[in-house]
Amino acid sequence: MDYRETLNLPKTKFPMKANLVKREPEILKSWEENRIYEAIMEKSQGKPKYILHDGPPYANGNVHVGTARNKVLKDITIKFKSLMGFHSPYVPGWDCHGMPIEHEVMKEFKGKEVPQTDIRRRCRDYALHYVEVQKKQFKRLGVFGDWDNPYLTLDPGYEAKIIEVFGELLKRGYIYQGLRPIHWCMNCRTALAEAELEYREHDAYSIYVKFPLKSDPSGKLPVENTSVLVWTTTPWTLPANLALAFRPDYEYVAVKTGDETFILLSDLLEVTLGKLGCENYEIIRRLPGKELEGIVCQHPFLDRDSVGILGDFVARDTGTGCVHIAP
Repeated sequence: MDYRETLNLPKTKFPMKANLVKREPEILKSWEENRIYEAIMEKSQGKPKYILHDGPPYANGNVHVGTARNKVLKDITIKFKSLMGFHSPYVPGWDCHGMPIEHEVMKEFKGKEVPQTDIRRRCRDYALHYVEVQKKQFKRLGVFGDWDNPYLTLDPGYEAKIIEVFGELLKRGYIYQGLRPIHWCMNCRTALAEAELEYREHDAYSIYVKFPLKSDPSGKLPVENTSVLVWTTTPWTLPANLALAFRPDYEYVAVKTGDETFILLSDLLEVTLGKLGCENYEIIRRLPGKELEGIVCQHPFLDRDSVGILGDFVARDTGTGCVHIAP
């Protein structure tokens, strides 16, 4: 018996096969030809506004998973607000400046001396090329927006507005000169943002280091054969050491093992001495970290003092609780 004749199923024109590879481009083409985004904007004129200010992607390569996720989630938000009765235009934009673009362009010149104007012109062309590449990719993702009129950070009008706003900040007294640590690129001779830093993997030994005690202003610690015990994962920074940091509110101990006395955090005493193979020890004094401020130690291998300072960044779960400071 053919049971199909006994089933009361709806009749539709939907094809049995989705065929998305073919259908998606057709749908996107239909949206573009019928100017669906523009129609939505015209119909929503005069309604309450919902404006999403989009932080721009960087114009230096193809769209990656993070960029796509960012754009799709924002597009869902804007389409939802449009359906809820808001006038929600979306103006896409691109960040066209920065070291990554310059680095890629300089690879093309292969160390040759090139006029600055040629470098800037090539950087501009490079950025504009990837603006068009990403624009096509965002459209392919189905993102609605005013793609014919994006904002670009290299447009003269955009740059002029930045100068205008900066001038206003200056007039209001918000711009000042100060001092702060920055990342500096010796090759490019410019400051670097954290996002522009790229680290190479490096394997090195972590080591325990003794800083012999020279003087204790409080007079509470034995000086002879006494050392502050430091653990560091960056031994190559030891030549630059100028200080040792202690947490003021943590408890430290002076512990005698054999002929030597070590100063370290009490919470890390057993694990540290265990790693060093010191089975027999005697705690001869307990004191808060604040009392170690001002002590003077001898640098392990240079003719230089290392002074005791206080720091809230000192951890109590690794090391010795005594942090070597190399500014």
